[in-house]
Amino acid sequence: MDTGSALATIADPTRARILRLILSSPGGRARVGELADALGLRQPTVSHHMKALLAEGVVTREQDGRRAWFAVAPDRAETVASLVGAETAPSEPDLDRIAVDLALRFRGTFSAETVAQVVCESAELLSRGEAAPRHLASRTAAFTATRLEALARAQGERSDRPEVLFVCVQNAGRSQLAAAILRHLAGDRVTVRTAGSMPAADMRSTIVTALDEIGVPVAGEFPKPLTDEAVRAADVVITMGCGDACPVYPGRRYLDWELDDPAGLPLAEVRPIRDDIERRVRDLLAELL
Repeated sequence: MDTGSALATIADPTRARILRLILSSPGGRARVGELADALGLRQPTVSHHMKALLAEGVVTREQDGRRAWFAVAPDRAETVASLVGAETAPSEPDLDRIAVDLALRFRGTFSAETVAQVVCESAELLSRGEAAPRHLASRTAAFTATRLEALARAQGERSDRPEVLFVCVQNAGRSQLAAAILRHLAGDRVTVRTAGSMPAADMRSTIVTALDEIGVPVAGEFPKPLTDEAVRAADVVITMGCGDACPVYPGRRYLDWELDDPAGLPLAEVRPIRDDIERRVRDLLAELL
């Protein structure tokens, strides 16, 4: 394999994303259909890129009946990972250190014992599911901080800022679209949280792209489980296709937005859902402020 030619092939942004997905997939392999869904591309487009990667020996193909699996060539895995920024295997999170840091942050509001308990609970909640979570330590710290802030608000430390909770099934599509747009439009005038009744491992790439197109950042957001304190802290709870999973408390305003699920849809079909959500968010913001 010509190294220079292979590097030029990998340098293509779409191929780099394909390789990143393959490396992070269970077993380090993926099919064209799965890659197309994750990237919001047509299967023929992904197949075209796979042929180029195969020709350069960057990936291998394994036939399983009528299905074909693609994996990064073993002798190129380290080089490919360094070039496309793939994740290394996650290390065990230092929960004790996370608890100590957050106890300092929430000193005067919660005891160190309470903080440590919520840290352990949050790590366990984020670890549930089929796939091992990425960035478990940093996600545990962020999720714990969000939960403690919500708990403080639910216990009486309420501010003049309205708080909105968006809930969908996987917290990887509709609720993330709505939350990102509301944060973008409202700034610090509204507190925005999201949750999922059955959260996915990560946000969908088509959602990130659909938001980026209109100048809305995603920052460090990730799917989070639905917790009791998040509902109790909210002034407005907006559900999107998650049925009766969300508990009902008096004094909260509950809305159910009937929206198509963007899961598995190409980017062209995600955009109308995004625009529908934006219209609803703008109307909600006008009411809140």
